[in-house]
Amino acid sequence: MNTSTWHDHVTFTTKTLAVAGCTALVLAATGTTAQAKAHDTARETLAAGDGWASYGTGTTGGAAADAAHVHTVTDWAGFKAALAAGGSAPKIIKVKGTIDAVSEGCDSLAAPGYDFDAYLAKYSPEAWGLDTDLSAEPDDSPEGLRRASAAQQDQTIKANVPANTTIIGIGRDAGFKGASLQIKGVDNVIVRNLTFESPIDCFPQWDPTDGAKGNWNSEYDTAVVYGSSHVWLDHNTFTDGSHPDSAAPTYFGMLYQQHDGELDIVRGANHVTASWNVFIEHDKTILIGNSDSDSESTAAGDRGKLKVTFHHNLFSNLVERAPRVRFGQVDSYNNHFVANSDYVYSFGIGKESQLVAEHNAFTLPAGISAAKVLKRWNVSPLTAADNYVNGKPTDLIAVHNAEIPAETLESGAGWTPTLRTKVDPTKKVPAIVDRGAGAGRIC
Repeated sequence: MNTSTWHDHVTFTTKTLAVAGCTALVLAATGTTAQAKAHDTARETLAAGDGWASYGTGTTGGAAADAAHVHTVTDWAGFKAALAAGGSAPKIIKVKGTIDAVSEGCDSLAAPGYDFDAYLAKYSPEAWGLDTDLSAEPDDSPEGLRRASAAQQDQTIKANVPANTTIIGIGRDAGFKGASLQIKGVDNVIVRNLTFESPIDCFPQWDPTDGAKGNWNSEYDTAVVYGSSHVWLDHNTFTDGSHPDSAAPTYFGMLYQQHDGELDIVRGANHVTASWNVFIEHDKTILIGNSDSDSESTAAGDRGKLKVTFHHNLFSNLVERAPRVRFGQVDSYNNHFVANSDYVYSFGIGKESQLVAEHNAFTLPAGISAAKVLKRWNVSPLTAADNYVNGKPTDLIAVHNAEIPAETLESGAGWTPTLRTKVDPTKKVPAIVDRGAGAGRIC
């Protein structure tokens, strides 16, 4: 929109207009004359009451950054350097264009001597069997060389985000390819307006003992919130992009899986808001709480934490985990879920989870029952009210229990969310979310 479309004889309330570079014009009326004032989206903070990330001190990211700590980056080396500059001083990192974390390809990460064909020959079920794992294989074996190659990829594609940081895309085509964003042990981080193409694991491990037939296991989540607090993820797009699972080959009769999760919130992470994002075409999408274990490092650190809000997100053509929840008080409202024939479930009800799922819309194809929306992993009560399936009000718990009585769910999460801004009518959610969610739509 152009400011010429506004007539200066009209009296305004404040209005934000999208212009190039994700900088907005705020038009404030003074009498009958509109005065334009520059407003930098990169310094926006999470509004009061907008989900769990607004709790307590709120989430401001790098809004207080001085000029020396505002960076514009166009490549992976520059991005990592900007993250490291200034420690935990407030910083803003503006991402321009698409940054490829593995621009030279997987071969550039391989350890000398690593050969995938040799790996397949050595560890095929016919040659190796299915009852012995590979952990004891020496460093000069195909598995040892795979481990060394994986370590090189780990070091290359992971980027550690410090406290008090805003990372924001400039324009409508900014993002990362093949990167793994690590938000670990820090407070106060904002990530906005970026398209993330999920990293592929260049060197998945074959585990002969995983299941009856063995399995390929991969690493590298697109974004990890690990032991961190006050994190706001807004208007991002998470996708498998040019490497969908549907295009993956099979080896040893199993899918050569090269993707892990799109967003993991784990290890005592707390006070997270994910708003207006798109999660599209992925399998194991979002995990909240990574283990049922009662060990000191898992459940003991997760109880009372993992408080996360999801609102106005589009979950499209996913298989499962949107999200799967352990322990946390998770509020999911005004989201749109669009399924295809690969659909397994949306909400995973895990150990001691306290999920509130309200005012959400589900678009399911013919032959997919609403009973599949919820998946019980443990007996944990949840609240599920005012949800619509294909335009009709649907009691998700009742339909689940009627069709899957062996996995009966209980109603009543035991808490009531209060940190919500406007709650849109559920019938309008598909149109509102589909129009407004994802990268490139805040400018």
